[in-house]
Amino acid sequence: MKKSVVKKLTLGVLAIIIFILLFMGFFLFFPQFHPQKTAYVYIDRDDNADSVCYKVDRAGRPTAIAGFNWLVKWRNYSGHIRTGRYVIHSGDNVFKVFNRIYKGHQEPLNFTVGSVRTLDKLARSVGKQLMIDSAEVATMMNDSVFREKLGYTKETLPSLFIPETYQVYWNINVNEFFDRMKKEHDKFWNSDRMAKAKEMELTPAEVSTMASIVEEETNNNQEKAMVAGLYYNRLRAGMPLQADPTIKFALQDFALRRISNENLRVNSPYNTYRNIGLPPGPIRIPSTIGIDAVLNHVKHNYVYMCAKDDFSGTHAFAANYADHMKNAKKYWKALNDRKIFK
Repeated sequence: MKKSVVKKLTLGVLAIIIFILLFMGFFLFFPQFHPQKTAYVYIDRDDNADSVCYKVDRAGRPTAIAGFNWLVKWRNYSGHIRTGRYVIHSGDNVFKVFNRIYKGHQEPLNFTVGSVRTLDKLARSVGKQLMIDSAEVATMMNDSVFREKLGYTKETLPSLFIPETYQVYWNINVNEFFDRMKKEHDKFWNSDRMAKAKEMELTPAEVSTMASIVEEETNNNQEKAMVAGLYYNRLRAGMPLQADPTIKFALQDFALRRISNENLRVNSPYNTYRNIGLPPGPIRIPSTIGIDAVLNHVKHNYVYMCAKDDFSGTHAFAANYADHMKNAKKYWKALNDRKIFK
């Protein structure tokens, strides 16, 4: 073979190598992604290689997506799709983003358990924030065997959830979700809180039940410990709690602003006008502030309270029925003046 031919072949091979290196350098290792702010790609169970490429392209705003598409085919990504939430930073290169997604290196998110009124609302909230379908959560919560395994009844289950923001992976499954909630519940109920509940002769679920009533009675955090003290006084004295929020819960009518005598006749274990003691379970998922307000309730001799007639959201407290009726008449007059009859 002539030297000129060998030289041409050598130059040709070198050209190919240089081209490959340039391709790899520009399309794989050169910063390609330029989102306006940190972006996230959510890969669901029904995603395929094409839909992932589309999501990466749309979220990451790359200068060129060719390198990513090449890696998808070369690494047979269609057979290794991992669900999850993956981050794309401005300045990331294709190799880094693909490797992150290919190996399942997820970015956790802040998941919030809210202080909601019903477990149905909680299930919907979970479904909106995580990959779990809300129906999956609802099914588990309605499974008596599962509830018993956790140590709860249908009525006490709301006390499992501690409203807080937690870091979790978006693709957490439903069993992992409940395991995490149980772990966070046990962590919240530390030795100090357990000791206070024991001193009150209440279980954590009963504390949560009382806290849920307190939460519905007042939005004023500074007043919650006062309200909690009143209900605890009634509970110890064997008096009916006579908590209007439990009537709303029994009727499942949370828009009521005025409880009538007819409302008080509702036949329900949550009717605290007819039944002595705490209702069967929380009437909402109480906040940590509400729970701690019960555990650290103000010690006083009040057993009556009535909303103030200035509609400030706070209450007038009384130690005897005569003083309570004076407060109540002021409030009733204010309701009538505003034509609020239900």
